[in-house]
Amino acid sequence: MALLKDLYSPGFYKNLGNTLAEIIPSFNKQRFTSQIFTDDFSEKELKARMRHTTEVLHDFMPSDFSQAAQIIGKLIRQLEKKGSGGHELAYIFLADYIELYGIDDFDAAVTAIETVTQFISCEFAVRPFIIRYNGKMMQQMKRWASHSHERVRRLASEGSRPRLPWAMAIPALKKDPSPILPILEKLKSDPSESVRRSVANNLNDIAKDHPELVIGIAKKWKGISKETDAVIRHGSRTLLKQGHEKMLSHYGLKSKQVAITSLAIETQLVPNGGDLKFSFRVTNLSDKKQTIRLEYGLYYNKANQQLARKVFKISEKSYGPGKSIVVTKKQSFKKITTRVYYPGKHKLSIIANGEEKTEKSFILKA
Repeated sequence: MALLKDLYSPGFYKNLGNTLAEIIPSFNKQRFTSQIFTDDFSEKELKARMRHTTEVLHDFMPSDFSQAAQIIGKLIRQLEKKGSGGHELAYIFLADYIELYGIDDFDAAVTAIETVTQFISCEFAVRPFIIRYNGKMMQQMKRWASHSHERVRRLASEGSRPRLPWAMAIPALKKDPSPILPILEKLKSDPSESVRRSVANNLNDIAKDHPELVIGIAKKWKGISKETDAVIRHGSRTLLKQGHEKMLSHYGLKSKQVAITSLAIETQLVPNGGDLKFSFRVTNLSDKKQTIRLEYGLYYNKANQQLARKVFKISEKSYGPGKSIVVTKKQSFKKITTRVYYPGKHKLSIIANGEEKTEKSFILKA
C-alpha cells in the first residue's frame, strides 16, 4: 500500500531539482539531492519529510526572505508551465517555508501566501501569522475574502477556523470569534462550493464554543438561498449530533411523535475486526408528515473502562402520517489508525430527532 510520506519520492525531488536549476543559476542539483536523502530519510514520516525539504531548500535560497519569496513565485510559475499542479500535496513545503522563514517579514510573507495558496493551500502556514499579528492579519484575511481567486477566498475562511484539524488551534478566536464573522458573511454565498464548505466548517468550529452565536447566524441566513441553507445545515452538524434543543427546533425536528422499537443486536459478541449488526423500527406517530433525523450512538469502551459516545448519522428524511419502517445497519470494528478498540462491554443507542430512544449493550471480544 502506498504511503503518504512516499509523495516525497526520488522522482519528485528530481523534478523539483531540475526546476530549481532552471530559475537559480548557481543551484547545485547533486548537493541538493545528497542533502535530501540523509541516512534517516526513509524513517521520516510525511510531516518530517516536508519540514526536512523546507530546511534543505533554505540552504540554497537567499537569506533575505523577500528575495526567497520571489524565487518561490518563479518556481511556482515554472512548475505550472511544466504541468505540475498544486493539487500535489508534496508541494505543501512551499507554504511551510513561508511559515518557518517569513514570520518576521509580514509584508513579504502576506504577498507570498497570496501567491502560494493559489498553487498549494496555505491554510496551516497562515495560522502562526494570525497568532503573532492578530488583528493586522485578520484584516488581511478579510481583504482576501474579496479576492478574485477562489483558493485565496477559501484561505480567508479555512485559515481562520478556530479548530482547524491537524493544525494549531487559535485560542483568541476560540474565545472570541467575532473577527471571523465579517469573513463568513462575505463568503456565505460564494460561487465556489469549496469556499462555501469552508464557511460551514468554520461555523461548525465556532459552534463548539459558541452555540448560541451559530444559532443566531442560522436564523439570520435562513432562506437567503439553497446554497446558504446548505452552509448552515453543514455548519450545524455538531449541534445536531449533540441534540442541541434550539438547533433541533430551528429545523423543526421534534422527538415526541417518533417511536423507536424492536431494537435488535444481531452480533451480541462482536469479533475484533468484525462488524456490529443491528436493526430497529422507526414509526411516525403523528397524523401529519414530519422529518425524522435518525442517528445511533456508539458508546465505546475506553482504556479506563469508561464508556464514551460517538454519534453516527443514519438518515434524515420525511415520513408520512403513521409511516413505519425497519432500519438495518452495521458498524465496523476494523482496525484504523485514528481509534483504539478496547474489548469488553459497549453500548448502542438509537437517536431520533436528537433524543436517545432506546439502547442495548454488546461485547467486543479481545
